[in-house]
Amino acid sequence: LFLYSSKGAMMDNRFATALVIACVLSLISTIYMAASIGTDFWYEYHTLSPAENVSEAGRSIWDEFVSEEADEKTYTDALFRCNGTVGLWRRCITIPKNPHWYSPPETDMTTNCISFSLSDQFMEKYIEPGNHNSGTDLNRTYLWRLQFLLPFVSLGLMCFGALIGLCACACRSLYPAIATGVLHFLAGLCTLGLVGCYVAGIELLHKKLPLPDDVRGEFGWSFCLACVSAPLQFMAAALFIWAARTNRKEFTLLKAYRVA
Repeated sequence: LFLYSSKGAMMDNRFATALVIACVLSLISTIYMAASIGTDFWYEYHTLSPAENVSEAGRSIWDEFVSEEADEKTYTDALFRCNGTVGLWRRCITIPKNPHWYSPPETDMTTNCISFSLSDQFMEKYIEPGNHNSGTDLNRTYLWRLQFLLPFVSLGLMCFGALIGLCACACRSLYPAIATGVLHFLAGLCTLGLVGCYVAGIELLHKKLPLPDDVRGEFGWSFCLACVSAPLQFMAAALFIWAARTNRKEFTLLKAYRVA
């Protein structure tokens, strides 16, 4: 009985270690996910000569970019020309601090951002961007809506899983941690779906509006944070489920041993 009790203590320490690691992974993934949602570097455009673009494009492009009526083609063209960055909530371009008095080769530039309104997030995308008469592009429309909704679903699932974990601690039982693991697994699927939707949406947009020859596009660090968050969620889910199930099995064996 002493040997079995020692073994059981060793098992308990192992479960505790797994839970601590799972909690740390869950916290890191939550921070990464929140940071990726709140930043504007999901996709970046790098223009070879943005200063020249200012004088060539004229001043009206700035007014059109900040207008509430700016369509997808208008602000995408501005992103191409002016070292733009795009997030889930905002779009940004680099412009002179005084665009109405700008003349090259001045380098006094600033980054201005415009938020996507809630109606923009659910607005229909068109087969030909900027042409309202071309019909609705269902693929891009639903991809855009999903990339807006999925990160919040992912964060909500992790927060709900954390509440269940606190209840499990209050009850001094590891078994509810299975629900925490399942919720983290679902959150990881949502994050993975978000990444897939965003990549597909960008690729479809660039088929409609190809990048100019002097513009290079790449995924930014905000996108990378979301990519890292997904495997962390899956690892946390695996540890939660493993610890809860194995502890339950060990408890059942110990109970049977005592009865015997």
